[in-house]
Amino acid sequence: MASQARIPYLLYVEDIQIKGTISSVGFPDGNRFVIGHWTDSPIGEFSDLMWGTPDGKKILLVTNERISNFVSAIYDFDETRIGNLKIESDGRSTFVSGFGLGINLHGGGIRGFIPPRPLYFTRFVENPIASMAMGVQTFGTSSRGVMEWYQARKWRWVTSGEAELNGRSLGSLCPFLEPMGVGFSEPPRKPAIVELQVTIRFPSPITF
Repeated sequence: MASQARIPYLLYVEDIQIKGTISSVGFPDGNRFVIGHWTDSPIGEFSDLMWGTPDGKKILLVTNERISNFVSAIYDFDETRIGNLKIESDGRSTFVSGFGLGINLHGGGIRGFIPPRPLYFTRFVENPIASMAMGVQTFGTSSRGVMEWYQARKWRWVTSGEAELNGRSLGSLCPFLEPMGVGFSEPPRKPAIVELQVTIRFPSPITF
């Protein structure tokens, strides 16, 4: 694990928002990836990759300790790896390199566009609809007591892509065959690239 200089932590006591994209994809051998690229957040622009392995391990990949602390304050992982990681996503395509991984995903046309709406609408109206239609929960509380509202603005199904792990192809893209199990919700069953805002409410003041 790479050594990182410690960045001064900040104290958060109210709702915060992060904006960016979540890309998700599975492969026949059981590897699953949820790739976050966040352009606006209290800790600045950052990326993270949640990796579900065929043997059921939940791994977080990030570039520094501050990102690790932020993400791990919300979600559960068996292991965190800090090192060189590059993620780019513009809502249409997503690219990942680092930790032996190379992932390229390309989305088709926009399948949905939803304007801004209040949190109560996401909790009481969107949540049951998204659960039935896509297997996604848009509101919930993580095991760490953190409440979240996922508000998608637009999304695309992934139409093409490939991934390698240590130079070995992971095969054809496929739906998530097994849950990730890092939080209260799972990504869409089909590989997707989603542009969204997430509102996060910690149960008590927290530092990271």
